[in-house]
Amino acid sequence: MEASPALSRIGLAGLAVMGQNLALNVAEKGFPISVYNRTTSKVDETVLRSQDEGQLPLFGHYSPRDFVLSIQRPRSVVILVKAGSPVDQTIAALSDHMEPGDCIIDGGNEWYENTERRIQEVSNKGLLYLGMGVSGGEEGARNGPSLMPGGSHQAYSNIKDILENVAAQVEDGPCVTYIGEGGSGNFVKMVHNGIEYGDMQLISEAYDVLKHVGGLSNDELAEIFAEWNRGELESFLIEITSDIFRVKDELGDGYLVDKILDKTGMKGTGKWTVQQAAELSVAAPTIAASLDCRYLSGLKEERENAAGVLREAGLKEEFGSLAKGIDKKRLIDDVRQALYASKICSYAQGMNLLRAKSVEKGWNLNFGELARIWKGGCIIRAVFLDRIKKAYQRNPNLASLVVDPEFAKEMVQRQAAWRRVVGLAISAGISTPGMCASLAYFDTYRRARLPANLVQAQRDLFGAHTYERIDRPGSFHTEWTKLARKSNAGVGALN
Repeated sequence: MEASPALSRIGLAGLAVMGQNLALNVAEKGFPISVYNRTTSKVDETVLRSQDEGQLPLFGHYSPRDFVLSIQRPRSVVILVKAGSPVDQTIAALSDHMEPGDCIIDGGNEWYENTERRIQEVSNKGLLYLGMGVSGGEEGARNGPSLMPGGSHQAYSNIKDILENVAAQVEDGPCVTYIGEGGSGNFVKMVHNGIEYGDMQLISEAYDVLKHVGGLSNDELAEIFAEWNRGELESFLIEITSDIFRVKDELGDGYLVDKILDKTGMKGTGKWTVQQAAELSVAAPTIAASLDCRYLSGLKEERENAAGVLREAGLKEEFGSLAKGIDKKRLIDDVRQALYASKICSYAQGMNLLRAKSVEKGWNLNFGELARIWKGGCIIRAVFLDRIKKAYQRNPNLASLVVDPEFAKEMVQRQAAWRRVVGLAISAGISTPGMCASLAYFDTYRRARLPANLVQAQRDLFGAHTYERIDRPGSFHTEWTKLARKSNAGVGALN
């Protein structure tokens, strides 16, 4: 639509595909929306789409002032531009025309501390602010994303009805909730992306083992993933993986997946997740392993060179010989179980990171509710998130998903298959760093006593860092070297 007779309910600035799709989604739900973009052709393009997609109540504007003044007060303006300084520039351009009580909602993948800084900055002008994670990609933005808004609760209340209509809908409500104060919405979205890194890595390892040890074709893999998507692993990522294996190469023979260069890109949210885990002393080895694999995948030429050098040094590929005697049906079932158990550990790590941050910042995050809003719209949406939701409903203070009675039972039932898959992969020389990291996490977490006593003794010997004892309170320091020499002398004397 061209000119807007009445004021719009909400505005959106930043009309790349995500912005266009979210604006059209809002308009389609019956909320009149004003849109603005610095490059005017994008405004025209969006208005045209709104006409083509059903004469939707969407109105284009060509200057920040006209755009802002076309929105009813208290104004709510969503911005969807590249994270970092473009957000600051957009805020500066728009806030000049805004009034106290108006609100800015940043829908980008922003570093949470930038959001906390902006909350302070705009509050000087009396403006409210939300940092809102949006997951589901372009398709989700248009048809129903998972939304993670954090910041001003008043700002959330002003647009709650819009967000609840626009979000993906699952049987227990819309996939949006007020996350908490400050940058909590961005932080939760960051961890969501870290979990997504882990999921994708684990799926790629399952593929690697099935293809190289099981000798399975793309057609068989497509069938297996489709079958897994009808069971406990039912999820968006498993479903799309099945689709990927079916696509033939239009530019040549065979399947497209086999022609794709094995170098993984990344935008940085996975790295932030691992850095935050380290800052908070939270172990997140599965997510960290997935990040390391992306780094190693980037060393394509070095890897090709290493393969040649090690082959000349006498290293042989083991997969071929292993594949001959393999029971395919058993392998497929084992890999399914290993994938599921590894995934539980990865989600446990993500949730523990969220809990540590929530405690540090006083955000009071509701983990069951986070699992619920991830059930639809987002990239990690999966049936098993419903089980995570119920685990936190049973016990909001759950120390780890691994010790929830239901999940604990499942881990125990699957551990034999999990160990077989990891052992087989190691014998075959196929790296499964995500599955190995998850298994090591499980095996470390479930042991009442670890060899950390030796590490503490070493630290005390060379740095006098002291240690505690298991049989009495207090801190102790021992002159290890002196005592060792003395006892050594004693042994010498006995001989």
